[in-house]
Amino acid sequence: MTFALHGIPVSKGIAIGKAVLISRAALEVSHHVIEPGKEEAEAQKLLDAFEQVRLELDQLRKGLPKDAPQEMAAFLDVHGMILADPALAEKPLKLIRTERLNAAWALTTELNDLLEQFSEIEDAYLKERANDIRQVAERVLKALSNQQSDSLQEPDALPTSELGADAIIVAHDIAPHDMLRFKEHAFTGFVTDLGGKTSHTAIVARSMEIPAVLGVRHASEMIRHGDWLILDGEHGVVIVAPDEQLLAEYRALQVKAIEETSKLQNLKHSKTCTADGVAIELFANIELPEDAIQAVEFGAVGVGLFRSEFLFMDRNQALPDEEQQYEEYRRVIELMHGLPVNIRTIDVGADKALGAGSDLSQTGTSPLGLRAIRWSLTEPEIFLTQLRAILRASAHGQARIMIPMLAHAKEIHETFRLIEKAKQQLHQRGQSFNPNIQVGAMIEIPAAALTLPLFIHHFDFLSIGTNDLIQYTLAIDRADHAVAHLYDPLHPAILSLLYTIITQANKAKTPIAICGEMAGDPTLTKLLLAMGLTDFSMHFSQLLLVKREILKANVSQLKSHLPEILKAVEPEAQAIALERLLAS
Repeated sequence: MTFALHGIPVSKGIAIGKAVLISRAALEVSHHVIEPGKEEAEAQKLLDAFEQVRLELDQLRKGLPKDAPQEMAAFLDVHGMILADPALAEKPLKLIRTERLNAAWALTTELNDLLEQFSEIEDAYLKERANDIRQVAERVLKALSNQQSDSLQEPDALPTSELGADAIIVAHDIAPHDMLRFKEHAFTGFVTDLGGKTSHTAIVARSMEIPAVLGVRHASEMIRHGDWLILDGEHGVVIVAPDEQLLAEYRALQVKAIEETSKLQNLKHSKTCTADGVAIELFANIELPEDAIQAVEFGAVGVGLFRSEFLFMDRNQALPDEEQQYEEYRRVIELMHGLPVNIRTIDVGADKALGAGSDLSQTGTSPLGLRAIRWSLTEPEIFLTQLRAILRASAHGQARIMIPMLAHAKEIHETFRLIEKAKQQLHQRGQSFNPNIQVGAMIEIPAAALTLPLFIHHFDFLSIGTNDLIQYTLAIDRADHAVAHLYDPLHPAILSLLYTIITQANKAKTPIAICGEMAGDPTLTKLLLAMGLTDFSMHFSQLLLVKREILKANVSQLKSHLPEILKAVEPEAQAIALERLLAS
């Protein structure tokens, strides 16, 4: 019987082949109270399991093949950091010694608590880090139970006779480092029950250019070994047991997609300008330093948004110090080879907890609460540490500071006071930095959009964070599934705000970019060009798709359709006006 499953498209392309199910080897964790006097022996079992997994990860790190994706080493490092964090074992050890829980029960108790905390995080990238903690904990649990490691079987247990050019791997989850084991065998795509767009597995899939759909709930239970599958990595659809007509249709789409991808590669380093000669700059949004490599490869002219939260994520121990931060920022800057890098100061707090081990992890869950610059200004020493690290990194290239979630003049003044203080501290130490470093602001609160002259006066550049601007303008918590369907980037109020912001900034000759999801949506490219936007920042995987739309666009023609779009308040009228713009 033919049926379709829906998930999250994370790596584009169409794959057609037979399902190869990889056993999850689900853990049956026993729950029992250990005998009095045996607490320390049980605690040692847990510590030994941690050490065994550490050795496994070290072995994987040393054995990385030369052609492994650059991200892979970074992910192994992240898993190693999670494992090395004393706080991960601290609570389980306490439960063993005080409650006499067996080691596996104690560890799963802590794991469940951590996963519950991560489930409350709104930010998609940080939320996905829960998978990393779970994968590390599962390795430890399997070491405890002497089972095979993680979600994949060991290489000699892989059904290698089933793998081939038409194989599509189906699994409950795949740890990114375990994907390396498949490099020795041909396969055409993969599907998992878990994961999302910002999971490490998704990032590796994109770097390997393998079609993938993640977060297909119960796929590993509903798909049978040997079923024919169509995997649509563009739309997040998995068709099980397709008939001949569907196979023919998707094979034709597959050929077309391959041809289109080949054509897109030719655009990588061509000049980005519209058909009527308007120069456009395409920047990349990155989360990990290694993403800078892909950004350059895809032709980005800089990093429009570097989310510095990656350095603070999944931590159950002390926050990264100045030296650690400096090294990471410097690495990004050097990988960009002199191109500008906008480092957003930490957008943490409220919906983005720092980690269970931090005194600063519990600040509430409201997206309107204490977060971003509001949080940084309540923790001036932590903020100064980050500012000094960014300033020091600025001595190695074009680093720029970008401040999130500003709304008030007093926040702006206090931010600049602390930047000056950080400069003075470095000057007193005799450490190098760019004294004229540019400072920009993110426009993501309606109050900031409506008082834009204040921001134009104080900042060197501006960047519109459309994700939050839409959320706050429409009074929608994106994490609340009951109202998520009301999130609409084409709402007339949103379009009016965007046009006003872009027009005012252009008139004042203040560089203005969009770094939210709207910038990377090729269906909205012409609309943003019509509004006068010339700087776009997006995930590097979207750069060439947006660039193709830009090369075909005629801005002067597009602008003639804008008044009709901005005037439309009813969905039907807006749809007609947008259709006319897209057809021009």
